[in-house]
Amino acid sequence: MQMTLISENIKFLRKSRGYTQEQFAEKIEIKRSLVGAYEEGRADPRLPNLIKMAELFGTTVDNLITRDLASIPETEWRKTIAGGSKDILAITVDSEERENVELVPQKAAAGYLNGYADPDFIKDLPRFQLPTLPTNATYRAFEISGDSMLPLVSGTIVIGEYLENVRDIKSGLTYILVTKDEGVVYKRVFNYLDDNGKLFLVSDNRAYEPYAIDGDAVLEIWKSKAYISVEFPDGNDQSDMSADQLAGIVMDLQKEILLLKERADHSKN
Repeated sequence: MQMTLISENIKFLRKSRGYTQEQFAEKIEIKRSLVGAYEEGRADPRLPNLIKMAELFGTTVDNLITRDLASIPETEWRKTIAGGSKDILAITVDSEERENVELVPQKAAAGYLNGYADPDFIKDLPRFQLPTLPTNATYRAFEISGDSMLPLVSGTIVIGEYLENVRDIKSGLTYILVTKDEGVVYKRVFNYLDDNGKLFLVSDNRAYEPYAIDGDAVLEIWKSKAYISVEFPDGNDQSDMSADQLAGIVMDLQKEILLLKERADHSKN
């Protein structure tokens, strides 16, 4: 077995996917020290662990041990390890192998749509550490614009936790979505993928109409976990959505889904 090649491939895939050594070890059920030994070429991964790695990264054992994955052109690299899921997540780490929180400013939002999977683009973003965040997840920060999500004002930085699967979106919670057509958006999301393949995006500022996007249009999902703002919310601000308002939105969206189904049935006939 070509130890140098497989060691580099393991390290490359782990970092590209956004796992720390500890997280990676948990995924394939081995000790963290053994991951370090694999990546430094001091230990030879046994076949059961190679199979687990291949399944985790959506590739084959043959690719792991015979191909220099880091040198493959990006289009082929994505096909090789995406395994039908979203693109591999690019991250940065500090000198102690701790994942950074990269910041996507408003002026970089348009470029992020093309560079979100490019390690060179990601490493040029501002980055920071936030010790209060749990260490078992990957985070990214986005500067929002506009007034559609009041009381969070334009310029607020929303920190999101990375989600791999669009079906893990929970209705009524807020997410930063990176989408093919809408770019980077921060909205309250309602998941109707099982009904008609749609996500409904709702603004907390009711002056903005809800709209639907296809689940397949989502490139990245970041579940909002915290925000940073230089403006404190007004104590008299009544723009927060109540439970009754949310329930009303859900009912309106359900009616809209029924109309969409009726139109689809009518077009078939």
